[in-house]
Amino acid sequence: MSKLSGKRVAILASNGFEESELLEPLRALRDSGAEVDVVSPEEGSIQGMRHFDKGQKVDVDQALADADASDYDALVIPGGLFNPDALRADDNAIRFTRAFFEAGKPVGAICHGPWVLVNADVVGKRELTSVQNIQRDLENAGARWVDREVVVDQGLVTSRTPDDLPAFCSKLVEEIAEGRHKGQERSA
Repeated sequence: MSKLSGKRVAILASNGFEESELLEPLRALRDSGAEVDVVSPEEGSIQGMRHFDKGQKVDVDQALADADASDYDALVIPGGLFNPDALRADDNAIRFTRAFFEAGKPVGAICHGPWVLVNADVVGKRELTSVQNIQRDLENAGARWVDREVVVDQGLVTSRTPDDLPAFCSKLVEEIAEGRHKGQERSA
């Protein structure tokens, strides 16, 4: 049996996601046996980016408006500049994200992805990392920001950039395999 057999994971993304930060976790999770849905406010397909250049489009599996966090075992929020900026202003994305924390389910966020966590009010006093240019935003939200390739805090997995994807994907699979984390609940 695969490590994540029977697990269902949502990848929350919109147009402008960083291509590698969606595709590599998607591949790692599926290779580990998880069923993975790309959940988005958009329908059809969403546009990936390779930094500031257009990249690959990805099909949306589930409309965010119809998605229910209780149907999933974990959440992944890829970065890029445009994707998390749009998601953090979307009330449905904020409610969806918050529900994973309230249920103690594993969540992964990379690059600018933790911006969504700030607006969901789930950062609290957690230790996490991100791309360096949102460090101040995370600290202002109460986080203890550190500069490491991957940080795990009670089921929350964060990383900085595409260079950190191997460590991020490995820890993501590990945390999802462990399941719910009592300390993951939203803390202010």
